[in-house]
Amino acid sequence: MMNRVVLVGRLTKDPDLRYTPNGVAVANFTVACNRPFSNQQGNREADFINCVVWRRAAENLANYMKKGSMIGVDGRIQTRNFENQEGRRVFVTEVLAENIQFLESKGSSQGDRGSSGFRANQNPPQDNNNNRREEDPFADNGEPIDLSDDDLPF
Repeated sequence: MMNRVVLVGRLTKDPDLRYTPNGVAVANFTVACNRPFSNQQGNREADFINCVVWRRAAENLANYMKKGSMIGVDGRIQTRNFENQEGRRVFVTEVLAENIQFLESKGSSQGDRGSSGFRANQNPPQDNNNNRREEDPFADNGEPIDLSDDDLPF
């Protein structure tokens, strides 16, 4: 049997980070995922999918992502139920996120929609001896590179 979910979408609001009485972090969030087709009026619709993530991943999500941030979620569907204050049984279906990928850097969802994704190394390379920035070997050169077919690995 298989229960696997992969989502890519944007957060509809800031993640809701809480802690259990034992001190375990848990975050609830909703991901808006566009449908791959348009409706009869030609408009794209979206699904709003409730998710939950636990422990360190919950804290990272709440600290680094906010409403509008694009994320990738890998997890599984879970259902649970509880009795509400009126004594009625409430059923909840949500995605239990096992892995979350930040697909944008921290500030890029605020107007920089052209971002190519989250960059793991946010700082430029540095020389360990002097903490100087390494120069780009291709910057301002402008000369064509002379390559023969023998130089190519394929």
